[in-house]
Amino acid sequence: MRYVLLIVFSSLCLCTSAQRLSKPDRQRLTVLEDTLKKLGQQMIYDVEASRRFAADSSFIRTLVKALHTPYSFDYDFDSVQTVSTLYAPDTTFRVFTWQFQRDDDYYRQRGAIQMKTADGSLKLFPLIDMSDFTQNPVDSVRSNLNWIGAIYYGIVMKKAGAKKYYTLLGFDDNNMRSTKKWIDVLTFDEAGNPHFGGQYFDYKNDSLKPAQPAYRFCLEYKKEGRARMAYDPEMDMIIFDHLVSEDNNQSKRYTLIPDGDYEGFKWQNGHWAHVSKVFTYKLTDGHAPQPTILKDDEGKSDEKKLLEQSLKNMQKAQPANQSKKFQKNQRTDPRQGTEN
Repeated sequence: MRYVLLIVFSSLCLCTSAQRLSKPDRQRLTVLEDTLKKLGQQMIYDVEASRRFAADSSFIRTLVKALHTPYSFDYDFDSVQTVSTLYAPDTTFRVFTWQFQRDDDYYRQRGAIQMKTADGSLKLFPLIDMSDFTQNPVDSVRSNLNWIGAIYYGIVMKKAGAKKYYTLLGFDDNNMRSTKKWIDVLTFDEAGNPHFGGQYFDYKNDSLKPAQPAYRFCLEYKKEGRARMAYDPEMDMIIFDHLVSEDNNQSKRYTLIPDGDYEGFKWQNGHWAHVSKVFTYKLTDGHAPQPTILKDDEGKSDEKKLLEQSLKNMQKAQPANQSKKFQKNQRTDPRQGTEN
């Protein structure tokens, strides 16, 4: 009987949640979604920069108009495939991000955080990309008004005590020579305002990583390098490619490419602790590398299972496979170099 009551109660909760968005409001959002879909395609794919910029501006205004609809948080905008939409694991907010390209050497990100509210009203934080106005984008905690832009393709929620930390994995086309992947930690203060970054990354300084103290982590590499960075739920670790320079000059980020090895970050006591070598590799008689996973802190591992699942998860977690939010473009792919 208790089990039956639980099912009935859960069903009623789901129905109540679904009914918060009224039928007229849903119909209105469907119309606006169709407009956003068309504007989104134009702001990414149009061959003229001026038309892309105009479409981008119209898209922002239309999105804000749509989000003012009561309980718009419950509407997914699934058909708007040129924008990444990520919900926090605890569904307290969602973040929209996308990219504007002026030319082959200029990319900037746009975005907004929509908070879930009890009365369905709009609480929105615009994300203003200020990457152009800093020489060191990893040196400070930032607000939504001086954000270091990225297209977010992954979000991981962790806790330390009662505080929640939302780790965002992002992509930035950067320029014509290099691409960047970002790890940034999002928190909210007592007033509910968002803050990006903090001293959450424990690693020793080397020539490939941002100098400590680093308030966010950046992996910059050659445009065609296709370096990977993804969260593996089986290992509970952020895994990324170890990079080497093609011409033995690591200061030239546009020469860095993956060498087949992997590093990682493991959440420990409110920080992402660096794991210098996630896998070990052997080459036998010219065969492909056969990785063996390192044991965990307790000396336990199911090497074959974890290895296979880890590599599968890294493949699935790439932005092009993780979401349908970006499409191929004859002029440019907003997430070039991330599919494989």
